[in-house]
Amino acid sequence: MVKLVFFVGVAGTGKTTVARKLVERMPVCFIDRDTVGGRFVEAMLENAGLDKDDRDSSYYKEKLRDLEYDTAKDICIENLGLRQNVFMISPFTAELKSAAWLTEMLAAAGLTQSEVDVKVVAVTLANADKQRERIIERNTDRDEWKLEHWDEYAKRIQFVPEIKWDIPEENVLIFDNSGDLTEEKVDRIAAFIGL
Repeated sequence: MVKLVFFVGVAGTGKTTVARKLVERMPVCFIDRDTVGGRFVEAMLENAGLDKDDRDSSYYKEKLRDLEYDTAKDICIENLGLRQNVFMISPFTAELKSAAWLTEMLAAAGLTQSEVDVKVVAVTLANADKQRERIIERNTDRDEWKLEHWDEYAKRIQFVPEIKWDIPEENVLIFDNSGDLTEEKVDRIAAFIGL
């Protein structure tokens, strides 16, 4: 059975770090939405006369967000259609709330849910202060808005995303990534995924 694992959560929780640790245990197609669309989005924002790192502007959300997510989805569909295991890394805030999104994606790959082992690892942190520390540590320009408007940003954050997909409850793992990412923690996530 093909494995499709989503690593979801807000900025600074460590989604990519957690996913990278697990890739060491199983060959997968690793699709990080930031990598897929980052350069194109930056160029489009600059061409529109906007800050290339602003993913919080209405222009990004209305004109570019779906383009970025849909491109990552297309890469996923192509790999699932080839029966490749896939890790998808991004917040997926809107997609998780759409019951049809997952079903339509699998159908586009020529698959049904009975042919794909879909898991969601919701990477969270126990508190916003730790999240802020990690965002500061990673030191990326695209996080400037979040840090400059932290009180406003922190109010919008859903630390545990709402998931409306038709998957069994036991296929969702809420993983608190506070503290060190030990081998014991990685083992627990690997067991959940079935590696």
